[in-house]
Order: sequence, then C-alpha cells, then structure tokens
Amino acid sequence: MQAFKKIFGQYNRIVLGMIHVRALPGSPRHSLTFDEISNKACEEAKIYSKHGLSGIVLENMHDVPYEKEIEQKPHTVAFMTAIATKVRQQFPHLPIGIQILSGANQQALAVAVAANLNFIRCEGYVFGHIGDEGYIDSCAASLLRYRKYLNADNILIFTDVKKKHSSHAITDDITTCDVSKAAEMFLSDGIIVTGQSTGISPDENLVQG
Repeated sequence: MQAFKKIFGQYNRIVLGMIHVRALPGSPRHSLTFDEISNKACEEAKIYSKHGLSGIVLENMHDVPYEKEIEQKPHTVAFMTAIATKVRQQFPHLPIGIQILSGANQQALAVAVAANLNFIRCEGYVFGHIGDEGYIDSCAASLLRYRKYLNADNILIFTDVKKKHSSHAITDDITTCDVSKAAEMFLSDGIIVTGQSTGISPDENLVQG
C-alpha cells in the first residue's frame, strides 16, 4: 500500500486512462509511420493529463490477433519502449503503466524499467485460462523473480483476475474473490476486475465476500 500511495498519493479512488497504441510495424493492421504512432500516443496522454486523470496505461491494443508471450517479436518490445520513453519524457510526473498483449508480462516489465514507468498490467498472474490467443498459464513465480533480477521492485504489478475475453471453465469451481486472494498471497500489488469484454462493467457481486 505504501508503494501505491507513493505513486498515486492519498486518493481513495484513482482513474487511469488507457492509451490504445495504434497498430505497430509488423502487425496485420499496421498502416501509420512510427512517428505518427508515437505522436498519437503523446497526444492522448496530453488529453488525459489535461483533464486530471490519475495516470495512464499504454497498451498495444491494435496489434490483433495477439501473440502470446513466447511468440512476441523483439521489434514489438523495441517499439513499445520507444513510445513509452517518449511519453515519459513529455510527462515526467504522470503515473504511467504498460501492458503488452497478450500475456507478455516480462516484456512489459522490461519496457517499464527502460522507460522509467511506474507499473505494469499483468494477465495470467495466478491460475490458467483460455484466451482467444490460446492457453495462458500463470506467471507469478517467474515474473516476480524477473522483477528482482532487474532490481525493479519499485515497479508495481497490477493483475487481472478472471480476465475478460477469456474462458475460465478450468477454474469454474473458484470465485473471483478466491483468485484475488491467491493473487494477494502471491504478492500482487493490485487487483483488476473487469467485465466479460472491453466496455462491459464488472459485476460488483463478484468482489463481495
């Protein structure tokens, strides 16, 4: 909690704005130059900052269909690092996080270290699930050891539970609260609960009890 307050202050509630980075070179929907992509990310960050949001999260939303962590190409990490660095340089005091789809959590952590970001959004932290990319395994043990290897304990790891756009039939016998408690036991810095898909609000009953 102290690390969280160090980033976001004493607010009981925070609002983070997602920056859906345009399709990167090499992905099927790529069409813009890299300068155009990075400039658009900075423009969106400026809007969020101007309107007083608590922070932002960079995400390669438009790189569909997503590659799993083991399939990630070096250029994706390089481009996301360059974009994150440019945004950080323009907004040195704004809390900034990053997510690299899909499940590329170690890559996201490396980008966060290189670009001086504050946190990552991690999917598949505890328990496995079936996403539209295929099976996503849990990663808490390897991810936290990688964070220690990078001497990056200052970078927080916020973790999705019962992730959206996914089937959770293999964990149907445990609740969202059960998964959240497991994530807490495995040293997650924060829990993210979403609806079943992007834009759908979560059911507040899922986090009761």
